[in-house]
Amino acid sequence: MKKEDILALQSMPAASASYGRPPCRFINREFFTVTYESDPETIRQAVPEPLEPDGSNTVVYEWIKMPDSSGLGSYEESGVVIPCLYHGEPCNFISQMYLNNGPAILGGREIWGFPKKWGHPSLKVEETETLTGTLIYNNVLVAMGTMPFKYNTLDHQAVAKTIGKTQVNLKLIPDVDGSPKIAQLVSYELEDITVKGAWSGPARLSLTPHVNAPVADLPIKKCLEGKHFIADLTLPYGSVLYDYLEESKGGINHEK
Repeated sequence: MKKEDILALQSMPAASASYGRPPCRFINREFFTVTYESDPETIRQAVPEPLEPDGSNTVVYEWIKMPDSSGLGSYEESGVVIPCLYHGEPCNFISQMYLNNGPAILGGREIWGFPKKWGHPSLKVEETETLTGTLIYNNVLVAMGTMPFKYNTLDHQAVAKTIGKTQVNLKLIPDVDGSPKIAQLVSYELEDITVKGAWSGPARLSLTPHVNAPVADLPIKKCLEGKHFIADLTLPYGSVLYDYLEESKGGINHEK
């Protein structure tokens, strides 16, 4: 291979790209989220500066089913999202993610810095009436959420705005000697959103402590609300919101 051939490659390995080239289009992407009240000090510890918790003392636990994802395949996902502020602007910090798809793990970590690990999430309707999300990690049930199926209809425009909220990841990639090569806050916003259905209702969430899937480290004080929505959307490339290595060299962070 010549230099120009190498630079044109999509992803490793050179013989067979691990994932498709973004932007990625998702059709009938299904979300189930449970918002709960947690401990403010523990939330603060989980949020990297210069992000700040938004003061609501809430955490969002989510399940996402993605049956049709261009360049990534069909898979499910589960994880922890913390509502935050960056210079006073609202955003969501993606704290933990667990999923059952190699291309999405590899592409998500390498491009956007998603905190993805292998796990076994599931989102389905049990016995015709209960929307149920589970996450199994190393054969242990570490998360389970439940909500009545399609109880209260939500406004689609409001849900689209929620989906389109700025999301932020902490991207960490080491150099060949183990020193930090990339240490950034990466932001992105989902685009071309079409909400096909949206509902809310009471919800319950159970989290089990696990050292390698620490979803229970943000303790549940009170479950506030469950939401369930289905949408088509696009995941574009992201942008660098803050560069920790540039700051350490006396540089300036990348402003939005």
